[in-house]
Amino acid sequence: MTTTRDPGTNRARTPRPPEPTESNEPNGSNRRTAPPKTDSPKTDSGPAVVVGVRKLFQAETPNYFLLLGTTIFLVAFGLVMVLSSSSVESHLESDDFFASFSKQGLFALIGVPFMLVASRMPITFWKRWAWPAIFVGMGLQLLVFVPGIGWGYGGNQNWIRIGNISAQPSEVLKLAVIVWIAFILTTKPGVMGNWKQLVLTIGPVAGAAIGLVLFGQDLGTVVVMALIVYACLFIAGVKLSWLVTSAVLIGTFGILFAFSGESRTERINAWINGCTTAQYETFCWQPTHGKWALASGGFFGVGLGNSKAKWSWLPEADNDYIFAIIGEELGLIGAVVVLVLFIVLAFAFIRVIRSNNDPFARIVTAGVGIWIVGQAFINIAVVLGVLPVLGVPLPLISAGGSALIATLLAIGVVLSFAREPSTAPDAPLAPGPRTAGSPRGRRQTPQAPTVAQTPAERSRLAAAERARSSQRAQASQRTQASQNRTTR
Repeated sequence: MTTTRDPGTNRARTPRPPEPTESNEPNGSNRRTAPPKTDSPKTDSGPAVVVGVRKLFQAETPNYFLLLGTTIFLVAFGLVMVLSSSSVESHLESDDFFASFSKQGLFALIGVPFMLVASRMPITFWKRWAWPAIFVGMGLQLLVFVPGIGWGYGGNQNWIRIGNISAQPSEVLKLAVIVWIAFILTTKPGVMGNWKQLVLTIGPVAGAAIGLVLFGQDLGTVVVMALIVYACLFIAGVKLSWLVTSAVLIGTFGILFAFSGESRTERINAWINGCTTAQYETFCWQPTHGKWALASGGFFGVGLGNSKAKWSWLPEADNDYIFAIIGEELGLIGAVVVLVLFIVLAFAFIRVIRSNNDPFARIVTAGVGIWIVGQAFINIAVVLGVLPVLGVPLPLISAGGSALIATLLAIGVVLSFAREPSTAPDAPLAPGPRTAGSPRGRRQTPQAPTVAQTPAERSRLAAAERARSSQRAQASQRTQASQNRTTR
């Protein structure tokens, strides 16, 4: 290191080390170039391991924790209610009060890690797997029609069984349809300006997926999947008039299909006209005892584990009608708490949509949100008698392994969007509106993307700025002192 002489004071002056400089990169981000570091001896890798584990549970936005916390609470609450509602039937079937609870607990132990791993994936991962996912989902759904593998229950051919393992492929197909539609609408935004192109692009694959489920007579799942498709199209910016027109046409077809089967016709007639004496022990048994269970709960409930309806009076007490057991054992307070939890879950999905600028993330989040929250309110409406029996479970609470794992995986996908703020430009998928004063036909150009900084980066930048300010102040003081001595 060399020294120089100050011309004013004739004192030796040691040059300061170079300050960090800013480099303008093509992507618009400003990164600081630190001075070269000297080699230092390697230390133990123990702290690095600790940091790696901490990063698994770190997030940059509160939306992540809101969605994750509500989900974990609903899963835990569901395990408690599955244990309470299934203990009697489990003992009758396997002489074990905890058989169904143990299975549901195992599914939760599988689904929660899947959710956390999915939350670490980048958005490019889900885009890359959009086409393979839809093919895998439809392939699994086709297995329900293969003799020896597919099997039906309650008139629905919508399950597969291999050995002692059974699953419902339509749950996986829901997530595959959401990711695929979001990928297509973001990679081909021009199709939303022409309804013919939109139908030809989205209709064949989405219609085939829903048709496979409809061919298995699972009308409840078909309703949920139709809601998913419409939610994705609506949040993408498709014209509302097109959606309403297609909904009327599809709804008309759905009504005709609902009255095409004797069982569904009887259920709908019992729902519209009320139950007759002849229907009490057939189509009206389940909804009637579900209402009785809710009524007997009162305001505070009969107490956790004290339900009478679960003693073989209410079919599917741990699945489709678990909300009736919640109302009986925990009363109106417990039922309202469940409703509030799903409202909080919907609020979390909305926050993720509003805070994310990537169209793909917005569409996927809307699809997953309408799937979980919409299906929850459909299930509750069925138990209350507002809708006819459709056979859809209560998400995250009802017993069922494939439904729980698929739902947690879908929430994990949304968590991957909620973990960090999006850096994509906030531009609409379809051509934007013309701005005031702009030439005719010219659209509003999107603003340049802004790069989000983490709190750690902002802290480092602020510290560097304070250090530079301090150095400039000291240099100014030294220059002023030198000038004063020269004047004297």
